[in-house]
Amino acid sequence: MPECLRRESPVGGRRRGPFGTLWYRLVRCGTVWSSTCCSRVAVYRREVEVYLDLLSQPCRAVHILLTRTKIPHRIHSVALRKGEHRTSEFSKLNPMQKVPVLVDGGFILTESDAILKYLATTFDIPEHWYPWQPERRARVDEYMAWHHSNTRPHAAKVFILEVLLPAQLGVPVDQRRLDRALSDLDVTLERLESMFLQRQAFLCGDDITVADLLAVCELMQPLGSGRDILKDRPQLQRWRSRVQSAVGESFDDAHAVLFAVRDRRRARL
Repeated sequence: MPECLRRESPVGGRRRGPFGTLWYRLVRCGTVWSSTCCSRVAVYRREVEVYLDLLSQPCRAVHILLTRTKIPHRIHSVALRKGEHRTSEFSKLNPMQKVPVLVDGGFILTESDAILKYLATTFDIPEHWYPWQPERRARVDEYMAWHHSNTRPHAAKVFILEVLLPAQLGVPVDQRRLDRALSDLDVTLERLESMFLQRQAFLCGDDITVADLLAVCELMQPLGSGRDILKDRPQLQRWRSRVQSAVGESFDDAHAVLFAVRDRRRARL
C-alpha cells in the first residue's frame, strides 16, 4: 500500500489509513491507482524491462533492487565488450548508448539514479529503500549526488587501469597512474567513513537504501583484478557485510560475472 494511505499506530505498527479499504479493493481488481496527493503508484501484474550488462556497476545496483524486492522484470543482456550498446536498435532506446535502460510500457528511462528512484517510488516495495520522510530522503539524495564525482570515478579508474586497458590494448599496467588512482580512492574511502557511515549502520541511516546499492557495487568493481580495496578498512568491511546480509542471494547473483573475471585472472597468474 502507498505510504500516504498508511497511518502509524501509537506503538509504531501499521494499520489501514482512511482510504485503506478503497486501496485493497483496487489491488484485488489489479487496478493501477494514483493520486495527485501522492506520487507513489502501486502496480500489480506488470513487468518492466531492463537492459543491463552486469559488468557495469550501476547495472548491478538496479539488478539487486529488482531481484531483492521481487519487482516483476525481464532482463535483456547488453554486452558492452561486444559493442551491443552501439547498435541502431539499442540507440533508439538510449541515444547516449549507455546502460542501464528501463522500459515500462511506453516509458523509457536511463541513468541508474533515476531508475532506482523510479522503481522505489512506483512499486510498493519497503519504504526504507528510498524513504518518504523528507530529511531521510534528502540524505539518500545527498549521497547519490556525491557518489558520481567521488566513489564512482575513483573506484572505476582502478578497475580500468588494472583490467580494462591491459585487456583491450594489450599493454602492461601503468603503475604510476595506478598508484595515483589508488591514492585518490583512499581519500574517497576515508570520506565515506567519516562523512557517511559515522556511527550508523548504512550510508544514509540505520536501514539499507538505494544509495548503499550504488556504493557497494562500485567498491566491489576492483575485485575484478583481485584487489579488495576495503581489506584495510574494517569499518567499511562491516558495512559491506551488512549490505550483503540485507540483500541476500541477490548480491552474489549480481556479482557472478565480476567474480568470474577475477577467477579467470587468477588462473592466468
